[in-house]
This record gives sequence, C-alpha cells and structure tokens, in this order.
Amino acid sequence: MAPDNRTGLACYPSAERIGFARLTTKAFEGADLRPLRDELISKVAAGTAGAGEGLDLSLIMQLLGDKPIGMAIQAEVLGFHQLYRSPGPLEPKLRVLALAAAIDMGGNTPIEFLLENSGIELQTLYVISGVDLPAPLPEHDVAIVIASDSPECLEALRKIDSLAARWPRPLLNPPRLIRSLDRDKLHHMLGGIEGLDIPPTACLSRGQLSEIVRSGRAEVAAGLKFPIIIRPRGSHAGVELARLENAAMLEAYLAVCAEQEFFVARFVDYSDDDGLFRKYRIVFVDGRAYACHMAIADRWDIWYLNAGMAFSAAKRMEEERFMRDFDSDFAVRHRGALAAIAERVGLDYFTIDCAENKRGELLIFEADNTAVVHNMDSPEVFPYKPPQMRKVFDAFATMLYRHAEVREEKAA
Repeated sequence: MAPDNRTGLACYPSAERIGFARLTTKAFEGADLRPLRDELISKVAAGTAGAGEGLDLSLIMQLLGDKPIGMAIQAEVLGFHQLYRSPGPLEPKLRVLALAAAIDMGGNTPIEFLLENSGIELQTLYVISGVDLPAPLPEHDVAIVIASDSPECLEALRKIDSLAARWPRPLLNPPRLIRSLDRDKLHHMLGGIEGLDIPPTACLSRGQLSEIVRSGRAEVAAGLKFPIIIRPRGSHAGVELARLENAAMLEAYLAVCAEQEFFVARFVDYSDDDGLFRKYRIVFVDGRAYACHMAIADRWDIWYLNAGMAFSAAKRMEEERFMRDFDSDFAVRHRGALAAIAERVGLDYFTIDCAENKRGELLIFEADNTAVVHNMDSPEVFPYKPPQMRKVFDAFATMLYRHAEVREEKAA
C-alpha cells in the first residue's frame, strides 16, 4: 500500500471500501471471511491494494479474532490515507461526514448500519495523531462525531473540538458532550433524576485495589462496599466483567486481569419475580427514545448475544411485545426519566443499556454513542425486528436532513 503523492485530503477522493456493515453482517451470518482475507493479503504483498482494501483487511482481521494484526494494518493505512467512502448511492440526496478515531472496530459509532438503504452518502474521516484536519474539509451537508469516550479517542475529540465552533456545516454529537459518557462521570450527570437509579461508579487503579486486598477491608471506596461489580476501564460487552463478594475474590480477579484501571460499582439485583433478568437497549435519536432490543436471561451479566433469544420463542414473544408497546408502555412508565436523560446527555444520537430495579425505577448501566444498532438478525426468527429497526433508521435519517435544512434556512 503506497502513499498517495498528492498533498492535502481535499486533493484526492475518498477511498472506496466494502465497509463495516457489509463485512460485519457477513461475519454475523457465519460467512467464511478467510478467502477474502487471503485475496486482500495477496494484493498487499503485490503492492496493488488500495487504501480502502487495506482498511477492509484490518476489519476482517479483527472479525477473525486477530486484533493486534488488524490494528497494525489499520495504523499503516491511516498513516497515508484518512478519508473513506462507504457503499452508497451514486447520486446522494444528502452527504454525511463521519469523524472517527483510530481505534478498534468497536470504538466508533457503526453508522453504516444506520444509513443502509437511506440514499445518503457516507464518508468517514479518521482524525489521527500527527495529521491536521484537512483544509478545506471534504464537501458535506452535515457532520457527526462517531468517536467514543475511550481514552484512545481523546486526542481525536480534542482536535475536532478545537474546530467545532467554526465548523462550516452542522456538527452533531459534539466532542464536549461525548466526553461526559464515561461511567465515572455519567452517574454525576444523571444523579438526582426522579424515577432513575444509577449506581455511583469509581475509577480505581490496580494499586488502590491491591491495597484493599492487603487491608481486607469491606469498603472499596467512599460509600461503596462489597458486593461490587468490576470491569477494566474502557471494556464493553461484558469483557472481564465480574461480581465480587469480598477481598479474597478481588485478589483472585486481579491475578488474572492485567489491566491497570478499573470501574467499580455496587451490585444491583434487578431480577424479576420469575428469577430472570431483563436488560433493555434504548436508542435516542434527536431527543426521542426508541426500543432497540430486550435481552432476557437467568444471569445478571447479560447482553444480547449471551441471552439465547434465538432459541426461545417465549423470550422472543416478550421482546416483540416490548417493541410493539414501547411508546404506550415502557416509554410512558419512564417518561420523566427518559426525557431527563435526553436533556442532560444532550447528544443528538446515543444509546443506553438499562433495566428496571425492584422499585420499578429505570436502572442505568451505561450510556454510549458507539453501541451497535443493527438489523442483522434473521427476519425469519425475529420477524418483528425489521419494522422496528426501520423506524430507528428513518428517525436517524430524518434527524440528519433536519439539521442540514436548518443550516440551509439560516444561510438563506
């Protein structure tokens, strides 16, 4: 993969790629990505691979479980080309510029899923260390920041934020608001909302936790005692998430988890009367809440992929009712809390993972602008999902059009 000799991002076109949505869907459906991987590796070896093919190869390596190689390829590719075009219409109705960070495949909003079949063009500009944002910027009607609140994204967020006030088009999901989503900041932002329960979260170093082990004390942090839940800072989808009952369990956890910083919070038993746990993903688009999915399991550390929803007709019937009646049931019960969350978070687009505690309050686990919102599930197994996801995708497109039109009206 040879560098483009032209100077300035505005001087050369976007690199075309297969894209995140198509490749991730293939992997989700069980397709063998190895032949495509080998084909792209051959092109790289021959010096004929374009930047888009290099970025696709990076993603394929990550999807196949080889994250270090995938990230090394991504770093090389982004070192000489930062602008990419996802599959879309030749004559778009609207042009969107997504501002991404150089992070692994879960660290940026998977916006391609939201724009599939929308007639909207998507270009992604990676904001990387040592490279200034292009001047002029690529042509677009509306921009949206898709980098997350992860530490690896902070420099990218700072760069975007330094230009936010002078951005030539509407800029959605501004960096200053994304930086407030980290778990130890979120409970401060959402604390005090009536009908909402968000356990305080502390960020503790390995040294601080090791001292707790040595002392054997029950208090982990101010007002926080065992049992606790713990996870490495920046981890998602239940990676190295654990419930710990005492200092001995904490010692065993630290022995197998090599990270240096951790989030800890009190454990909340949110099981229902039937002993099952129910976890919801709600997506907020332009201030309005939409149902995304519902996971049901007999374990507290639940997310959709470990809930076995595809193997239980009863669970799917309950999820279907949740989606069908969301506006008249769940959203009504938690109207005040949902409205307050939308107002305080302030982002144009974000998700929350939540449940209902035993008092019927909305129990918040996390808020995120990069959670996967997709329509990959089998329509034969989940026939109720495509209409619901279409509603979310249409709302997202409508939001983009609205902001672009507001700018046009102001300019006129």
